[in-house]
Amino acid sequence: MSWAEMGTRWKIRLSQVDWYLCSGLLFLLFVVLGLSMAAWKLNLVLNDADALPIEAVAIKGERTHTSDEEIQIALQDLMQRSFFSADVNQVQEALEALPWVYQASVRREWPAKLKIFLVEQQAVAHWNGDAWLNNYGEVFDAPYKDDIGLLPKLAGPEGQSKAVLTTYKQVSELLKINSFNLTALSLSPRHAWHGTLQNGIMLELGREDKMARIQRFINVYPTLEKQSKEVAKVDLRYDTGLAVGWANAQKRASK
Repeated sequence: MSWAEMGTRWKIRLSQVDWYLCSGLLFLLFVVLGLSMAAWKLNLVLNDADALPIEAVAIKGERTHTSDEEIQIALQDLMQRSFFSADVNQVQEALEALPWVYQASVRREWPAKLKIFLVEQQAVAHWNGDAWLNNYGEVFDAPYKDDIGLLPKLAGPEGQSKAVLTTYKQVSELLKINSFNLTALSLSPRHAWHGTLQNGIMLELGREDKMARIQRFINVYPTLEKQSKEVAKVDLRYDTGLAVGWANAQKRASK
């Protein structure tokens, strides 16, 4: 094939090309590249803490045991991010990791503020010596606070905190209407209940019929109170009757 023939064929092919379609595709390519560059630059701006910093944090909710300083320390790394790149879920997790915080909710407020609502733990009892129970019967660890006041001492196996708190409320209510104050209640690994009253009397309640045994103690206590000896312990683990441990006898036994 001669050069002249080849040139003729190329001219024919070029004349058959849809130049309108090609120009359209080329324009679309430039548009896509432009949008990609704009998105890349926008992403840089949105993630630039200097360009869009978090300027304010508004904290609401009643707080007694969680200080502003603790919150600042918990959020100090997250606050270095921009308004848009700060992950509200991470902020929430950081706040809920504080010992006295039960729940936190976080949301953004344009243009540069985070709004936080905190719910603190409500301690209703000591649990197994060094932990706390909240009003839902959930165990949590937190440092001691002087303003908490006197709380009952509850104890039991792992996973039994809700059951122990429920039983404490039932037993305590029955005792309280009869002028007794239950200060401690424990559940042994063998599921036996032990209680202590404010006057120091220990109650052995066993595993069954707790409420009936408490009522038996209430009924017989006026008789015990008339004795010249001080009651130290009342064993109610009997179908009928009870056994009494006297304070003087226990002191002599301990000696």
